[in-house]
Amino acid sequence: MTKHQKLELTWIGKDQRPRLEPRILLEDAELSYHAAQRVGDGDSFDNMLIQGDNLLALKALEAEYAGKVKCVFIDPPYNTGSAFTHYDDGIEHSLWLSLMRDRLELLAKLLCVDGSIWVSVDDNEAHYLKVLMDEIFGRANFLANVVWQSKDTPGNNSSNIAQTHNHVLAYRKSEQFLPNLLPRSEQQLATYSNPDNDLRGPWLATPLTRVEFRERDYYAIPRPDGKSIFPPKGSSWRRPPDKMALQDFPEYVPDIVNRHFSDSASESQIS
Repeated sequence: MTKHQKLELTWIGKDQRPRLEPRILLEDAELSYHAAQRVGDGDSFDNMLIQGDNLLALKALEAEYAGKVKCVFIDPPYNTGSAFTHYDDGIEHSLWLSLMRDRLELLAKLLCVDGSIWVSVDDNEAHYLKVLMDEIFGRANFLANVVWQSKDTPGNNSSNIAQTHNHVLAYRKSEQFLPNLLPRSEQQLATYSNPDNDLRGPWLATPLTRVEFRERDYYAIPRPDGKSIFPPKGSSWRRPPDKMALQDFPEYVPDIVNRHFSDSASESQIS
């Protein structure tokens, strides 16, 4: 038994790699259009539409763009067995893995240290691709499997469980990647507070509700003035009825009554 073992995905032909020589991209002046001006001196503002084999194109981009690409999104053939005009979507499984490996390795070289890559795929190859990308980008750099609904209804011709979703596998180049989060809306900010100026920032204003609807935890509790309070629409209480009473949380009663559940709230919240 060899002393140098590692967890990896193996397939027929994995050790065979194409011999790629440096390539040069040639511009077709008749098809080119350049922006009138740059915003800054260091801008690389022109888009490029490259016609040809994408493996050779990536090799040509390596010389100038290695370590400079912030974000990569690719939509490779899903290997479903379908016939398309410009490419074969039904190649042998091992060959598909080799084709993806060769291109993903070049894309990894193009990514900058805080860059990320997003790959669209379906169930035919998604789980093999996940293991392959673990090898190339590192399992610790896996960000998420973004599952999105690709069909509104299941197909009537499905012989098994109908597939109505696709995947987007996301990886970062390194731990220096930072997501560009959307700012909170005013309505969302209203649920957070920081009365003691905690350096960690605002926190949920009350521990009594969760931002998730659970039918078993959606019920009325009595308010000090005799009215009943329900959680805000789309949410639920954090505790079951036998462990939920406003008098057990006196420090939160004014905030709940006056800010979150005022008399102007809907009838679904106060009755």
